Amino acid sequence: MKFRTGLMLGATAMTGLALALSPGHFPAGLLLPAPVQAQTATPDAAPTANHAETYRLLTLFGTVLDLVRSDYVEPVSDRDLITNALNGMLSGLDPHSSYMTQKQYEDMMVQMKGEFGGLGLELQQQDGHIRVVSPIDGTPGFRAGIKPGDYIIAVDGHTVDGTPLDEAVKKMRGKPDTKITLTLVREKTPKPIVVTLTREIIHIDVVKSALYDRIGYIRIAQFNETTEKELLKAYNSLRQQAGGKLAGLVLDLRNDPGGLLDQAVEVSSSFIRSGEIVSTRARHPKDSQRWDAHGTDITDGLPMVVLINGGSASASEIVSGALQDHHRAVLLGTRSFGKGSVQSIIPIPGNGAVRLTTARYYTPSGRSIQALGIMPDITVKETRDDPGLSLREADLEHILKNQGGNTTKAQPRTDLPAIAADIPSEPPANWPEFDYSKPSTDFQLQEGLRVVRSMAGLPAPAPTVPPATVKTPAKADSAPHQ
Repeated sequence: MKFRTGLMLGATAMTGLALALSPGHFPAGLLLPAPVQAQTATPDAAPTANHAETYRLLTLFGTVLDLVRSDYVEPVSDRDLITNALNGMLSGLDPHSSYMTQKQYEDMMVQMKGEFGGLGLELQQQDGHIRVVSPIDGTPGFRAGIKPGDYIIAVDGHTVDGTPLDEAVKKMRGKPDTKITLTLVREKTPKPIVVTLTREIIHIDVVKSALYDRIGYIRIAQFNETTEKELLKAYNSLRQQAGGKLAGLVLDLRNDPGGLLDQAVEVSSSFIRSGEIVSTRARHPKDSQRWDAHGTDITDGLPMVVLINGGSASASEIVSGALQDHHRAVLLGTRSFGKGSVQSIIPIPGNGAVRLTTARYYTPSGRSIQALGIMPDITVKETRDDPGLSLREADLEHILKNQGGNTTKAQPRTDLPAIAADIPSEPPANWPEFDYSKPSTDFQLQEGLRVVRSMAGLPAPAPTVPPATVKTPAKADSAPHQ
C-alpha cells in the first residue's frame, strides 16, 4: 500500500472537482510517494486517557449515533453519519486534517495530475462565505477577471451564502460547454459583479514563460507531477530565444497554492547547487527527514528575483524560503500565506483516505514559517489599495503552533542590489488597473524586472512609469474589465 506525504494550503476546494470537503478544508497540496504500513496505536498515543475512559467515550458516541438515527427530523444513513463523525474528528485537530471518501480521494488524485473539469477557481469557506483564493491561470475563472478575495454569493441566481463549501462546489460543477452565472462581491466595489462563464475541462498550464529583452520570466501556477519537467523545458526555451545570452530570471510564485513536495524539492534544486532545501520534523524522530540540493544550477548562477504574495503557500513557500535562505534569489512582493505543516495522505482501500498532519517543515536556516509566512526582501504591493490576500494560515481556527524552529531574529540581507532602496512599495497614483493579461500593468513584475536587470549589470532601468492604456468598448455580456 502506498501513501503520499504532502504540504497543504489549508481550506480550499477546486471548482469542477467532485469534492465534498467539510467547510474550511482545502484539497491536497504537497505530496510525496512513500511506503506506509498499517499502524497500531503507540504507547504515547493518548497519554491522558486509559482503556476504561476510551470505552466510555465510544459508548457515548454510540448513544449519540442512536439518538440521531431515531429522532433526527429526517432519516440519515449510517454512512453519512460516520463520514461526518470522521471529518469532525480530523478537522478538529487542525485546518488541514480531514477524511476523504473514495470519490473525493480519486478526484484529488486527478487534480494532482493537472486535468479536471470546472471553472478553475480555488475556493475556501470563511465565516460561512465562499471566498476565492485564486483563479488558475488560463481557466474560465481567470479569463472572466475573477480576483483573489472575491466572494461568491450566488450561483445562477441562487444564493450560496451560508452554504457548505462542498455543496457550493457541486453547484459550480457541470458538463463542459455549459453556462454558469456567478454573482460576486468585491472589496471597495459598491455593487455586486455578475459574470457568466462557460465550464470546460481544465488543463492546468503549471508553467508559463516569457522573455523580456534578455531577462527570462517563468510562472509556476502549482506544483503537480509535471512541474519540474515543464520548468526545465521553459528555461531551455528562454535560453534559446535569448541566443544563449540570458542575463537573469524572474520566478513568479504568486497565488501558487502548492502541490507535490518532491516537485518543490526538485524546483529548488534546479537553482541551488548544494546544501539543504527543506527538512521535516515529525512526532517520532525516526520519521523526520531532510532533502538536499542535487548539485546542479540550471542557470549557472544567473541573477534571480522571486515574486511572492499572500496566495503563495506550501510548496511555493518551500521554494522561496530555500532560495532566500541560500541568498540565491531576491524575494519581491508581499508576505506569503504561512503554511508550515506536512500532511500524510493515507489511503484506506475502498473507503477513501485520511489526510493527517504528521510533521512541521523548516527552511534551510531552521526557521518555521508556520502562521508567519515568508517576508520578501523587497516589499511591493500589487496595487495602492491592495490589502494582499487577507486570509492567511494565522487567521484559520485551531492552527498548529509555531515551534521547534530557529527563533534567532533574521539579520537584514547585506547582499541586496543598490536599486532595492529605490523600489517603491506601491504603484504610483496614476498606475492603470492591474490586468493579468497585460504584463505592462503588473507593477510587481515590472519592479522585479528592474531589480534583476540591475543585478545582471544591464543598463540601469528607469523608474517604472505607467504604460499607455487604450480604452476599448466593453461588450454587453463581458465580465468587468480587470
